[in-house]
Amino acid sequence: MNQEKIMNAADESQVKEAKKKEKFGREQELSDVKFILSTEQGRRFFWRYLSICGVFKNSFTGSSETFFNEGKRLIGTTLLTEMVTADPDSYLKMIKQHNGEL
Repeated sequence: MNQEKIMNAADESQVKEAKKKEKFGREQELSDVKFILSTEQGRRFFWRYLSICGVFKNSFTGSSETFFNEGKRLIGTTLLTEMVTADPDSYLKMIKQHNGEL
């Protein structure tokens, strides 16, 4: 059974260690996204899912379907944020690739 040690928030060394692990984890996540975006296939993947999620279109329908659309859109904007945070130039590169300019 995997039991993790509970952190003592009053112990400054434990808090520092937890922050260090969290920072490394985030850096690793962004590094992974940057790696994916370095390939044509990765940029196509992002383009496809940004489109599926309706990031660039109005999600309002006048019915409860709006809530569903907003849920999809939230996932898409999260992907877009990850993309731009990891590699700001990749967004423009993705658009150019989609438009056949690359």
